[in-house]
Amino acid sequence: MAKKGTGYFDRRGHFFKSAREATESDLAAMLGQIGDGESLAPGIAHTILENRAEIERLFAEHDVMIESDGSNVIEVAPKVTKLPERTAS
Repeated sequence: MAKKGTGYFDRRGHFFKSAREATESDLAAMLGQIGDGESLAPGIAHTILENRAEIERLFAEHDVMIESDGSNVIEVAPKVTKLPERTAS
């Protein structure tokens, strides 16, 4: 007898039993071929999904740094001592 079930499809239309597998497939496809021989992309995609919260936090911090207006920049020139010139031997 046939049974009803749930499946997930990646962007290329491939069927997966879990949403996680479909998402990893999409990430791997986005990364493309990495490395010689068998691609490292599927493993990297898995790692990205496993560390999603930390990666999103890092990107949020990155965005804050990029959007900074420069007001947090400290002028270091007055605090730097110039070293004497080296003479060629």
